[in-house]
Formats: sequence, structure tokens, C-alpha cells
Amino acid sequence: MKIESIISVAVIDAVKTLYGQEISEKMVQLQKTKREFEGNLTLVVFPFLKISKKKPEDTAQEIGLYLKDNCKAISEFNVVKGFLNLVIAQEAWIELLASINREEKFGEKAITEQSPLVMIEYSSPNTNKPLHLGHVRNNLLGWSLAQIMEANGNKVVKTNIVNDRGIHICKSMLAWLKYGNGETPETSGKKGDHLIGDYYVAFDKHYREEVKELKAQYMAEGIGEEEAEKKAKEESPLIKEAHEMLVKWEQNDPEVRALWKKMNDWVYAGFDETYKALGVGFDKIYYESETYLKGKAKVEEGLAKGLFERHDDNSVWADLTNEGLDQKLLLRSDGTSVCMTQDIGTAEMRFKDFPIDKMIYVVGNEQNYHFQVLSILLDRLGFKWGKELVHFSYGMVELPNGKMKSREGTVVDADDLVETMIADAKKTSEELGKFSDMTDEERSEIARIVGMGALKYFILKVDARKNMLFNPEESIDFNGNTGPFIQYTYARIRSILRKAAEQNEQMELSDITTSESLLSQKEIDLIQKMNEFGAAVEQAGKDYSPSGIANYCYELTKEFNQFYHDYSILKEEDPQKKAIRLVLAKNVAKIIKNGMALLGIEVPERM
Repeated sequence: MKIESIISVAVIDAVKTLYGQEISEKMVQLQKTKREFEGNLTLVVFPFLKISKKKPEDTAQEIGLYLKDNCKAISEFNVVKGFLNLVIAQEAWIELLASINREEKFGEKAITEQSPLVMIEYSSPNTNKPLHLGHVRNNLLGWSLAQIMEANGNKVVKTNIVNDRGIHICKSMLAWLKYGNGETPETSGKKGDHLIGDYYVAFDKHYREEVKELKAQYMAEGIGEEEAEKKAKEESPLIKEAHEMLVKWEQNDPEVRALWKKMNDWVYAGFDETYKALGVGFDKIYYESETYLKGKAKVEEGLAKGLFERHDDNSVWADLTNEGLDQKLLLRSDGTSVCMTQDIGTAEMRFKDFPIDKMIYVVGNEQNYHFQVLSILLDRLGFKWGKELVHFSYGMVELPNGKMKSREGTVVDADDLVETMIADAKKTSEELGKFSDMTDEERSEIARIVGMGALKYFILKVDARKNMLFNPEESIDFNGNTGPFIQYTYARIRSILRKAAEQNEQMELSDITTSESLLSQKEIDLIQKMNEFGAAVEQAGKDYSPSGIANYCYELTKEFNQFYHDYSILKEEDPQKKAIRLVLAKNVAKIIKNGMALLGIEVPERM
């Protein structure tokens, strides 16, 4: 049983014995004792004053005396106004350490048959371009959130919705037909997503040139600048061709569909490489080309039930004025769907595929209004989780100016970022002498683990709701609040444990015969910090916050390094103290590894 639980039971007994009244566990408020006072846990006694009918100090004193006499976990106490500071007995700390040691997944909840099913959607790429820095943050947040929800005892299904249809896809296809000369990923030596992205850029380049020429022509004919530009954009032969291609696609034209499939397959192969490098994946992938028709059918169904209304031009709208919003277009006058319709269709497919209890969308904060509307519409259409859907809204991520210019000159490519991070990690590790006695293969693997750890940690330690500046150079640092600092501490602990195993050192607590004065304050602080892992996991699940786990891992690592600076482990002469310290180290490493895994970060066994 946890120390907090033991004390809670004892406090309930104390109130009943002293004041003759039953209280609920919720009334027992325990918190970590402030550093300036002696003690480990503090009981807030103000909730009991109506029962005791005494001053806060007197109530705290009476409960303190009862706990000292009747609860083995308490060795001493002191009173500060309405706060009862409790000193936990050494035996209790060692028992707690033993219970942490017994659980491989300490602090995490097991998944059962009765566990709720949470679906998490993230990534959401377009098949006309490669993944970029914004997608990196999205994927890392989505993956981490999935691990955190599982650690809180939820079944999780990770999904991706791929935007594989629409005018932007047709632009890449048309440009490839016109300017590609049959180029393929094999002939070009480019990843498929990069190749298609190049043709999207090529379309834009030629389209701009057309618009410029037509605008000049229309202005020469006496049309005003603004009107001339608008007309030029509409009359551009390229954009007209792209729209014709979209119509053909919608009509299932075999030629257009074959080209679309071929080029999308190239892109998917490219995406898979990037996802693998990022260490993320999905249980189920949905495609807008399959969901948009479902969405149209669902909207038509809602229209028949009077949930939506058709306007004179044949378009279909949802009136949200009663919810304090405006009217929302669901089907255009020509019957084509909009993004909202596709999302409804995707929800319909998912609901049929899985018994979803909660739906979490990992999408940037520019879509806040969209998800507000989607929630209302899904609820109106009868989806049980519609009203409670969670939009995990995150901020923009940018790089310092001048860093890592992308292929397009405007967006930072995900593959470039990964490549640069690994190269920087290798260079920094070599300079600091972290690679001594390693093969080239080992060096490459450690560089990958450290580079990706640096990238992921730097992004995930920031509150997701905030915009952030990602500086690659700052992230690869073996000191401070960084991924490599935590990874290096883990590797250091593993090195200590390997040496201990070679020396056949005792690493169990079963032989501890006395616990009096075996633990220093720093060791107690360390056990207490480890014990907080479960609360950190729970809070991260409630807040949908990977940053909570990142900051916990850093705090635990810092706590261990402070202890290790002051106390020897392998050179300790007292065998009982040495055994305790080895168990401490082993479990710090375990929790670091498990905590970093919740962020999708690997930890190296040696560095």
C-alpha cells in the first residue's frame, strides 16, 4: 500500500476516535511538505475544524499525536498553524522503494476488458507535399498522447486521416503530366513525397506566371488592378485544367484515377519512411477519398430529418445560431462536399469500425472554430462522443531565421530536420568524447537515438498549446533540461548497474535487517520523487499534456544527479546502504525509461 493511502486510513481513524465522526477519504488532503519545514508530507487540517470545534493548531496537534502512536509510517510530526507536517519513518520509505521495485510499470494503470476506448487522430498529411516541421510537432504530440492515455488504463486506437483528394492533389498530377517527362522516384533518386511536392511547386510557379501575364493583359484592356487579378486567377488555363481533372476524378475517369493512385502510392512510400524515422505509426488509416461520400450521405440523412436546411441555390447548411455561432456550409450548390462534410464522413466510418468512448483530434489551433462546429454537428447527428470530442489544439512551431532552408524555401522539411538532428548529435557526441570504444555501427545508432531524443524532448517539453521556437543547436546539449541530459543519466546508471552485476553486488531489499538511519534525506527525496510518477502520468492524461511527463523526467533526473554527486554507490562500504542505493538507481533508470517511452523517446544503454 502507498504511504499516502496508509496515512489517509490512519487520519480517518484519528478523526473517528478523537471526534466521533466518520469522514470520507476526499477530506484527507495530503501534499508535499515545503522545503523550509521538517517533514515529508503535510496534512491540511482545516476541513476537520467543524468536527473538532477546536483551533487549527490544537486539532493538528491532537491528530499528530494519534498518528505517531498508531501509524507505523509516521515517526515524528510538527505543527505550523493549520498544517500538520509528518515525518515518514525510514521503514515506510524502504517498503515504498520495495513496492516500486516490484512493479515493472510502476505508476501506470493496466488496461482491462472494461477499459474505455480512446481514438486519437493525428498527422493528417496532404498527398501533394512532404511532411514539414508542423507535421513533426503534430506526430510527436499525437504519438505521445496515445502512450499517455494507455498508461492511464485506456484502450487506444491511433488513426490518421489522409487528405488524398481535391484541387491541390490535381495540381501536382497535372504538373507531373505537363513537365515530368515520366519521372519516378526510382529515376530521380527522390523520395516519392518530395518528388510530388516538387511538382506542386512547379504548378504554382507556372500558374503565377500565367496570372501575371493575364493580369497585365486585362489591365491593358482597361480593367482595374484588383478585378484584373481576380479574373486572371479564374481564367488561367492551368487552373481550369486542374478543375477539369478534379471533375474527371469525381466521375471516376479511369485514366485520371490510375494516375492519382500511382502518384499517391509514391507519396505513401515516402511518408512511411518519415514516420519510421520519427518512430510513430497508426492502427488505422482513413482516406478522404473514401470518407467524403459517407459525409455527403450523412448530411443528406440529416437534411431529411430536418437537422439541416437546403438553400435556393441547392446548397445545404447547418444553422448554428442557437449555439451562438453562424450558419455553416455542408454541401456546395453543385453537390460537392467541404472539409466539414468529410470530417462527418470520417466520424461515421470510425464509429462503425470501433466502439469509441472518446475521440481526440490533434490539430493546430487555427482549426479551433472548425472543431467547435464539428462537435455540435456530430452531437446533432447522434454520435455519443460528439459533444465531448477533444480538440487537442497546439500552437505553431518555428525555427530561428536562416536555419535549415527547406526545398521550397518557406517550410522546413521533416526529413531534412531528422537528418540534421542525427548529424548534429553525432558531431556533438564525438566532440565530447561520448563515442570512445564504440564501433561505427554503435556510433550511428547512438547518434540516431540522441538526435531524435533531442528533437522530441525539445518539442514535447513545451506546453503544446503555446507557439514555440525550435532551436536545433540548443536541443543537443548534455546539460540542462534536454533529452540528451536525461538519456546520458540513464546510460550512466546502466553502466553502474553493469559494474555491480560484474561484482556480484546485492541488488535486493529482502536482506535489509534494520532500517534505522539507512537513508539520507537525498535518498528519501529520490524515493518521494519516484513515487510521484503515477500522479504525473495521471495528471498528463487529464490535461492531455506530454509536457507534464517531460518535466517530470527532467526533475527526477536532476534529483538523481544531486544524490549521485553527494553519495557513492559502488564505493559505499555498508552493504545494506549499497544495496538500497543500487535498488534506488535501478528504479530511477526504470522510471526514466518508462517516462521517456511515453514521449516516444528511446534511451541508450551506453554512451
